[in-house]
Amino acid sequence: MSDTVMDARPASGTPASPRLASRHLPRWSPLAIAAGAIAVAAGIGAGAGLSSHIQWGLIALVLFVAGSYAITARVEGRRQAKDRVATSLVWSSFVLAVIPLYSLVETTISKGADVIDGTFLTHSMNNVLTIQPGGGVYHAIIGTLEQVGIATVIAAPLGMLTAIYLVEYGKGRLAKWVTFFVDVMTGIPSIVAGLFILSIWFVALGKAPASGFAGSLALALLMMPVVVRSTEEMLKLVPNELREASLALGVPKWRTTVKVVLPTAVGGITTGVMLAIARIAGESAPIALLVFGSAAINTDPFHDPQSSLPYYIYEQYNNGNQPSYDRAWGAALVLIAFVMVLNLIARFIARWKAPKAGR
Repeated sequence: MSDTVMDARPASGTPASPRLASRHLPRWSPLAIAAGAIAVAAGIGAGAGLSSHIQWGLIALVLFVAGSYAITARVEGRRQAKDRVATSLVWSSFVLAVIPLYSLVETTISKGADVIDGTFLTHSMNNVLTIQPGGGVYHAIIGTLEQVGIATVIAAPLGMLTAIYLVEYGKGRLAKWVTFFVDVMTGIPSIVAGLFILSIWFVALGKAPASGFAGSLALALLMMPVVVRSTEEMLKLVPNELREASLALGVPKWRTTVKVVLPTAVGGITTGVMLAIARIAGESAPIALLVFGSAAINTDPFHDPQSSLPYYIYEQYNNGNQPSYDRAWGAALVLIAFVMVLNLIARFIARWKAPKAGR
């Protein structure tokens, strides 16, 4: 009753039935509380001599949550205050997750943008002294595109066919074992995949790999379980009514899968493949073991060492001088841009192939 007031007309007029009017904070109150929390946090940070703005932000988040609860409890009651605190915690968690991402992107852009130009993107490190500015990342871009492309050609069809088997045909012990091994492969460290291919290469061929194709095999091992899992989930989202309608018309099982199930799930499947490509594009451990890296341009992934963007970053950072650090940041920015483009393509395909209402 403390949270409500009785509103009735004066006794002199015609009496009206009393109505219950609850007190509510205005819609702009969260912004006002946030502004106050930021101002108080800035004062505390400046008074305590805190130089990091991140510390100021954390103090502001704590003050915002506490202030939201205190003000809402006084005006709207404890029940609404708890709901407001839960909402504030969700927004605070979102902000805390965005802060390191923003810091990473901002740092990479600020340190790598000055290096990237036409020369950096079209030249290699062949005959370039590491202690001097110059050189480029062209040979690493070629290596990454070829290695990731070969891995995709190997892993994407195998992963999609495995997922189709598990969802459409898989029953019994074999399907359970396949699912178990896919789950195990999902958590395999990249260095283990590289060691496995390295041992197979030595045993089968009796020689060191030193080629982009060997690295692609390791990347395919890392990519395959991601493709299987994403494709499997997309196929499970296809309504069973579509399968039953096709089978009721006498269409064979395989034709139903090819003509009905796969076209319905193609948007999600393509998105999963793109995300799997983005996942393996940043792997450096298998490349260090199997490809070895190279300062020259090598367009043949089946012979001789070949570089890649992750290995180029590692290699330049290990040189230990400022020009190499600058090149490493530039290559990191190129790699982030490459992954971002893949994610944008995945989103575009998912929206393009999404089922439309009325179809």
